[in-house]
Amino acid sequence: MRTPWGSYAEAQAMFDSIVVYSTSMAQLKDLGIDPEKTPNVAILSHADLLRKITAGSSLDIRSLDTELQSCLMENKICIAYEIGQTHLDRNRFGNFWLDFLNFNRRVDISGWQFNAIVVIRNDRVIYKLWSGKPNIQQLQEERNPLGPLQGLGSSLLRP
Repeated sequence: MRTPWGSYAEAQAMFDSIVVYSTSMAQLKDLGIDPEKTPNVAILSHADLLRKITAGSSLDIRSLDTELQSCLMENKICIAYEIGQTHLDRNRFGNFWLDFLNFNRRVDISGWQFNAIVVIRNDRVIYKLWSGKPNIQQLQEERNPLGPLQGLGSSLLRP
């Protein structure tokens, strides 16, 4: 499934174009932030938003912007979207036969991840926050000394 942003830079540029107290819900949809059409855009409940904003910190809600405070205190006056976009490419490499026979599988994983929260009140964005990983690089290696017979023992024990 395709996302509207093909790269981390595109997702960041989209987020940077959101202007607090100015961008409307219609403009968000034009930017690709539409939970009904865009994959991995979630609608957060009041409790989810509170948990995301204050998660694991001793943050005093009174230190936040007054508009955001009122959204966190009263539960039906705001809408919050959480954008979670990840693009990962998996490239298997190494010996074909060892991989094919399930003895040794090596996968190079690369890509990016972008996360954001946008809070809307009265059809205007009142708060935005982002985080992400512009460059993901991982090596996944799976070794099975018995190759294709590795998982056979547990399946033979089942009635």
